[in-house]
Amino acid sequence: MIRDLALILIVAGITTIVFKKLRQPLVLGYLVAGFLVSPHMPYTMSVVDEANIHSWAEIGVMFTLFSLGLDFSFKKILKMGASPIISTVIIIFCMMALGISVGHIFGWAKMDCIFLGGMLAMSSTTIIYKAFDDLGVRQQQFAGKVMSVLILEDVLAIIMMVMLSALATGHANGGTMLTSALKIVFFLVLWLVVGIYAIPMFLRSVRKLVNNETMLIVALGLCCAMAVFSTEVGFSEAFGAFIMGSILAETIEADRIIKLVEPVKNLFGAIFFVSVGMLVDPQVIVQYALPIFILVLTIVLGQAIFGTLAFMLAGESLRSAMKCGFSMSQIGEFSFIIASMGLSLGVIGRFLYPVVVAVSVITTFLTPYMIKLANPAYGRLERHLPGKLIHWLNSMQMSRPNTIQQNKWKRLLSQMLLNTVVYGILSAAVIAIMFTFALPIVRRLLPGWELHWYANAITGIVTIILIAPFLRAMVMKKNHSDEFKRLWLESNLNRPLLVFTIIVRFMIALAFIFYIINFLTRFTNALMICIGAVVVGLIMLSRVTKTRSIKMERQFMLNLRSRDIQAQVQGRKKPLYEGHLLDRDIHIGNFELPENSSWSGRKLADLQMRNRFGVHLSSILRGAQRINIPNGETILFPGDHLQVIGNDDQLKRFGDSIETELIPADTEIEKREMKLWQMIITSKSGFVGKTLEESGIRDVYDCMVVGVEEGQENLTMIDPMRRFEKGDIIWVVGELDSLKRLSLVNTVISS
Repeated sequence: MIRDLALILIVAGITTIVFKKLRQPLVLGYLVAGFLVSPHMPYTMSVVDEANIHSWAEIGVMFTLFSLGLDFSFKKILKMGASPIISTVIIIFCMMALGISVGHIFGWAKMDCIFLGGMLAMSSTTIIYKAFDDLGVRQQQFAGKVMSVLILEDVLAIIMMVMLSALATGHANGGTMLTSALKIVFFLVLWLVVGIYAIPMFLRSVRKLVNNETMLIVALGLCCAMAVFSTEVGFSEAFGAFIMGSILAETIEADRIIKLVEPVKNLFGAIFFVSVGMLVDPQVIVQYALPIFILVLTIVLGQAIFGTLAFMLAGESLRSAMKCGFSMSQIGEFSFIIASMGLSLGVIGRFLYPVVVAVSVITTFLTPYMIKLANPAYGRLERHLPGKLIHWLNSMQMSRPNTIQQNKWKRLLSQMLLNTVVYGILSAAVIAIMFTFALPIVRRLLPGWELHWYANAITGIVTIILIAPFLRAMVMKKNHSDEFKRLWLESNLNRPLLVFTIIVRFMIALAFIFYIINFLTRFTNALMICIGAVVVGLIMLSRVTKTRSIKMERQFMLNLRSRDIQAQVQGRKKPLYEGHLLDRDIHIGNFELPENSSWSGRKLADLQMRNRFGVHLSSILRGAQRINIPNGETILFPGDHLQVIGNDDQLKRFGDSIETELIPADTEIEKREMKLWQMIITSKSGFVGKTLEESGIRDVYDCMVVGVEEGQENLTMIDPMRRFEKGDIIWVVGELDSLKRLSLVNTVISS
């Protein structure tokens, strides 16, 4: 094992250095390294125990997706709007259909075609990001659109892996696929909500005790624990690792964890890509040269055409859409992961892996040229198409304006639906846990038929108490929101519909109570419905339940916003209240106090910022410290970051002053040199009989006595109360002009 690891890392190190020198993606270097240490390369040493390497490679996939989750934020997805979602869905659907069709043309097996479609649908985030960086277009608007779609593709790739796994191990029918999809949604929402609620609270409680070493162990432990839990419920380890990364991405410790996990991810990720390269068989590549060529054309032309169309349907102009579509003409890391999963499940042929690797290598080299080709292609298309058609394509939008009332209904219903789904999943999870684990324990503690009813009653009551905050929030939340109130007041026709939304949510909550009673008792349906209605009514009216529900929701929102709050405190993001200031033509300006500012060392009361400029200083960022609402006694220091509130004119005057009120540069810097002189106190010296303070050597002459020579090898520190006497030999430090002034009242012996 050690021999194989040494061989892999040494060869991978050499190849990646070469590829770094050639300015090529390191992934390609790892693939080449894998080929060099594989049995298919007879001229070099080969890996002996491939089973261990593949075990490490699976760990590499897990940590790679964990790191991907750490860089991912569900809040960003929600803020993207519909455009990236439309583009992503169209691209994935079209490319999957294209890949499956090509596979069928070559006569490959059904599962080979399905997995091939999944591989061709996934563009490489790593390769595209590097290509944008190398070409200097990463800051352009179209690059941001592409990265948004790539983020969504990564998320859908995780879900696709779960679906492909279910398809490979089960029966390919609509019922099982729908069940798998609902199962994914259920556990995805459950893990995210519970994780974001619990894990930040845990990390916050141990924050003072955790150093970098402990944080790394905790983060990797949580990753592995979620991976294990994911496999227990029928998903892959990679899916669980991604979810845990997404949960930790919302914590304050996220940036710290990313830096700590980076070396671990790089190590095991390198082993994974090397293991991919080990499967490259030159004979297979020669044998399947025509399919490889056709697949490269499929990806390049398919992404150029369907990618452009997808971005246009999402609202992009033709020029921007072509830039986006041409940029995505390659496959990468997720294609390898999907292929690796197919091999481990034994549902795809071994030939498909080296074929996909070869296609990935070729399309990776073509990526920069495809990005550069977008503008010439648009120019040629513009010359051959009618001008009116080009103008229409450049202004085409998918969105249609809605009325204000439609927007209100849309917002209100979407929020109600989201709350119902989330709180319904949490309630179902609590019921499942209580009936699966708690009920058998209580029944063992209360054995016998005569106590069986008590065990059921105790479990049922505890279960209802636990889910009560969720049911109350499901029924009552959004009933007092601004949208609800406005729709209620705008029209009498809205009121029956609004009441109906409450009734529907009440019935859903009643269904949960009915299920609990029905599972634990033998009551008639009518009695159970009546009991359930009473219980739901009491839950809605209970102040204790309301308080618990509000506290839990506030804690969850605090955890969800903790990273944003940290960014605001550290000055990397402006406060949320700035949005309200903008409505009043006031905003926040950030200024850094120059090192040579004349304001340095002065109190705010002396600077009179409000009187001089009309601005308000809200915060001072000083290193890791943040001073909110500083008072007049606060002193400014060089390098302070000032957050100032004012309008455009006020902030401009403030900024001009902070840049111009500077300490002038010293034009006689040479005279600032410090010198050390030896002086003897003579009988005519003005210092005889005076103490150090009375002599004025420091205050009057700007010099400093560093010691007295008393016949010893080392100087003696002078006692401030000691009086100078005739013959004292003192050593003085100061600027040359100051020392000369000092010498006027004494005799200079040497210098």
